[in-house]
Amino acid sequence: MSTIIQLISKSLQISKINVENTVELLQEGATIPFISRYRKEVTGGLDEVAIENIKTLNDDYKELQKRKEFILSTIAEQERLTEELEEKIEDCWDSTELEDIYLPFKPKRQTRAEIARKKGLEDLATWLMKQQYGSPIDKAKSFLNSEVSTTEDALKGASDIIAEWVNEDSRARQDVRSIFDKEAEITSKVIKGKEEEGEKYKDYFDFAALLSRCPSHRLLAIRRGESEGFLRVSISPDDEKCTNRLIQRFVLNSSDAAQYVEDAVIDGYKRMMKPSMETEFANLSKAKADEAAIAVFAENMRQLLLAPPLGQKRVLAIDPGFRSGCKLVCLDEQGNLLHNENIYPHPPQNEFSKAGNKVVKLVSTYKIDAISIGNGTASRETERFITGLRYETEVKVFVVSENGASVYSASKIAREEFPEYDVTVRGAVSIGRRLCDPLAELVKIDPKAIGVGQYQHDVDQGKLKKSLDQTVESCVNLVGVNLNTASKHLLVYVSGLGDSLAQNIVDYRTEHGAFESRKQLMKVPRLGAKAFEQCAGFLRIPDAKNLLDNSAVHPESYYVVEKIAKDLKSTVKELINDKSLKEKVDLNNYTTDTIGLETLNDILEELEKPGRDPRSKVETFEFNASVKTIDDLNEGMVLPGIVTNITNFGCFVDVGIKENGLVHISELADRFISNSNEVVSLHQYVKVKVLSVDKERKRIQLSMKAIED
Repeated sequence: MSTIIQLISKSLQISKINVENTVELLQEGATIPFISRYRKEVTGGLDEVAIENIKTLNDDYKELQKRKEFILSTIAEQERLTEELEEKIEDCWDSTELEDIYLPFKPKRQTRAEIARKKGLEDLATWLMKQQYGSPIDKAKSFLNSEVSTTEDALKGASDIIAEWVNEDSRARQDVRSIFDKEAEITSKVIKGKEEEGEKYKDYFDFAALLSRCPSHRLLAIRRGESEGFLRVSISPDDEKCTNRLIQRFVLNSSDAAQYVEDAVIDGYKRMMKPSMETEFANLSKAKADEAAIAVFAENMRQLLLAPPLGQKRVLAIDPGFRSGCKLVCLDEQGNLLHNENIYPHPPQNEFSKAGNKVVKLVSTYKIDAISIGNGTASRETERFITGLRYETEVKVFVVSENGASVYSASKIAREEFPEYDVTVRGAVSIGRRLCDPLAELVKIDPKAIGVGQYQHDVDQGKLKKSLDQTVESCVNLVGVNLNTASKHLLVYVSGLGDSLAQNIVDYRTEHGAFESRKQLMKVPRLGAKAFEQCAGFLRIPDAKNLLDNSAVHPESYYVVEKIAKDLKSTVKELINDKSLKEKVDLNNYTTDTIGLETLNDILEELEKPGRDPRSKVETFEFNASVKTIDDLNEGMVLPGIVTNITNFGCFVDVGIKENGLVHISELADRFISNSNEVVSLHQYVKVKVLSVDKERKRIQLSMKAIED
């Protein structure tokens, strides 16, 4: 068993065999959703999070192994690689420690120490480091030459070499790193003359906090203020404590030579080690803050993608507006565009009656089941207008988030879907479709444009994209995809597919018509046995002849269901429809070398409700009708609201006006919580109490504590 497997096992507290099996599956091309759903016996039932952690650590350790090979090769080329050093590098699995070991051998630019070495002063530095009693000045005289004219120059050069040795000593660096880790402070000061321009960073004009305790959102805000040129930021521990620690390590006695060593130690710390450590901890803290922000973004994205769908209904969608009017579109059950036009019920046109008659007529003509209104400009006014009309049949009205709709409407995807329509029509279509199936519609939009994170433009963009792609993939495969109606953009995220195979499926469907069975997927060009294995269980065919094709039961396990049905002297259809039959099944009779009780329980659970959607049902919602602007808010008011964004420091709630209010994390519950997601979820309907209203700064402070239902 490899060292990497053992390291992962120890780090994650997962058995070595389960780690090894999981890594093997990943190397064979299995996806995380597939492994977590269909290979539970192999992994010991690991969930997606555990499998992702194994994958990440495995990738990181492999990169570290490559780095070690490069370092060994570089030192060997310098003919400085000893057996002891080679063993030390081979045994090292910490990237920071590895770089410390490599530092003395790292090719350098022309440093002061390097210049001194070329002048022949390294032996003098060695003599000083031994700190023998004797005169350093007398000793320095023997090193005078054409390039070193005075003893002062000789001792200065030797001190430069010692300073570099101190900086490159791995134990010394660890001493200082330990102090930085526990005690370093991050401070920020406003740059003179930037006070007015950088007003939004006022909280950080004179800020100081322990770096280890600085919340991620504060750190990212400080770093943004720094990058925009408003703040000067530094990270520093107690310098005296650091230099004293180093002096204890390197200064051996009270000889004259020791004084030179002490001065060199202080110089090495201030000139090289401290700036190096400040950069290291700036990067580490930024990476940690990025990780926290990305986790918040991913969780918000998950909640948004798994928002309750209305389902296949006929929808009239409205992108509201004042001067430019409200754009209306009518969609059929599959989300196809049937009709579009503009109405002008608001100022300055005020065509209230004409617009009302038009909406009522469209609802009747196109047999509309629900109306979807975007939550942007004029949303509340449009909602009041729409709910005030009288319809021939019951029509439910929903206000949906239109975040990202404008980005979608101008995208290549939207142009391909609606080449003959402008951006206003495409945006309204998106508002309607995301009511019926948020997941299917939102996968078309760059997650960063949906606006459900904090500082998403400041974090590591590669890591953010990776995390969000994994989140989308996880959600798509959790819900399952209708093979005959899914767009290419949805199919892309199905386990084992990707861009090329998704397009091939759509092309095949266009040429041959709807898929009648999962087996038919094997006829899709370039979709081989491996891709079929990975994707089949996540694709659904609602009207398939084989009912299992509309379930999460994988085709590789159909024979088990068929055997159970046969043993019960029934058909698969009867087994699915008759609960009493399923209660008679003894799963122990069907375990094999590859299928255990975990998989069998999943199969039986799926037979209870094949093709079920794990998402909850959508509900209607109404804001307080008397609250229209921030001027209508008063302290103590209790209002209905919708959670629009979740951060590490709390959540933002829409109470029906332009400005969202903040519920600080300390006001989310009557108990201590460390994560906002413990209490709220995105788009959750909540009740909030108004704590304070700052009309000048447009800030509203809310609370969810001690509110009676």
